[in-house]
Amino acid sequence: MTNPTPLAILDLVPISTGSSAPEALRNSIDLAQRAEEFGYARYWFAEHHLNPGVAGTSPAVVIALIAHETGRIRLGAGAVQLGHRTALSTVEEFGLLDALFPGRIDLGLGRSGARGKAGPGGAAAALPQRAKHTEAFTTENGLLIPPPFDFTKLLGSPRFGLQKNLLQQPNAEAQNYTEQINDILALLRGTYATAEGVEAHVVPGEGAELEIWILGSSGGESADVAGANGLRFAANYHVSPSSVLEAVEGYRAAFQPSEDAEGLTKPYVSVSADVVVAEDEDKARELASGYGQWVRSIRAAEGAIQFPTPEQAAAYEWPEGGRELVEDRVQTQFIGTAKQVADRLEVLREATGADELIVTTITHDHADRVRSFELLAEEWAAR
Repeated sequence: MTNPTPLAILDLVPISTGSSAPEALRNSIDLAQRAEEFGYARYWFAEHHLNPGVAGTSPAVVIALIAHETGRIRLGAGAVQLGHRTALSTVEEFGLLDALFPGRIDLGLGRSGARGKAGPGGAAAALPQRAKHTEAFTTENGLLIPPPFDFTKLLGSPRFGLQKNLLQQPNAEAQNYTEQINDILALLRGTYATAEGVEAHVVPGEGAELEIWILGSSGGESADVAGANGLRFAANYHVSPSSVLEAVEGYRAAFQPSEDAEGLTKPYVSVSADVVVAEDEDKARELASGYGQWVRSIRAAEGAIQFPTPEQAAAYEWPEGGRELVEDRVQTQFIGTAKQVADRLEVLREATGADELIVTTITHDHADRVRSFELLAEEWAAR
């Protein structure tokens, strides 16, 4: 790619109706190989659990599989969920990956399930507060900003409680998020020690050539901890489009240059978007037609369904309130020709000041998904 703004891919390893987890994994291997040919800068895997339509349950395992089948594209987690693991287990897993594939692995860290503070804090708290749009979509710097989605309904569901119980040891309590990030960094740097002076050295892991990223959806603790430690930050427009500007502003306000010799001297931001590209807009919209139904299954706390065919999507009978539940995500999905989608990605880049953009695409047929990424890469490289 010759475009100065790199494009990356986020893969959930989706399972389509009529398909299976093994086939989804084989599709991801193929797509990663093709993404390397197309010129994408990096390829990340999300971590999701108890979803019939998602096979990406363990980013580290999938990264290992894909790394053996590719040669140079960076591979990473987008993101490891820290709420049910320790700093040590995280450093050990990714230290093993780095030992075999040095200089190619990204460690993306997410707060899901971890203890932390709510709302903006630190430098982010001093920023002018954005107006909270509770009823209508607005446009800021050309970017569509929807009303915020209330995630407390999802987090309070019995299914979420079940997932938490299965992922954590009985009676275990997740570590404070900021403390956990500090422990991970100390273990990687070889500076970890208890209050009594007992040191811990992780082999492999200490000194690993990992790029560390913090993923966040708001200007809260994730943005604060990324900025305070001089780390890279990935903001999720595709998950929480209402707060993406708040997230990147909070990160930049909190940023302090890294003390590491090879650390960041200025903020570095990647912003995600959900896209579907085809040769013409009508075809792209047909391929994307199952997206709303798929998102509804997640937000209704049912677990992500297997991705439907366009015919299944057309026949779907929406329950009362179903469309409203997903409107923010459907309206902020970028759908169309390569030019149309690239134009919207440029708006996203300019509105957020992104240094990179990360795109995620789900279609029922694997060939359509590959073609979507191929068309976008060709258009982006020509700009």
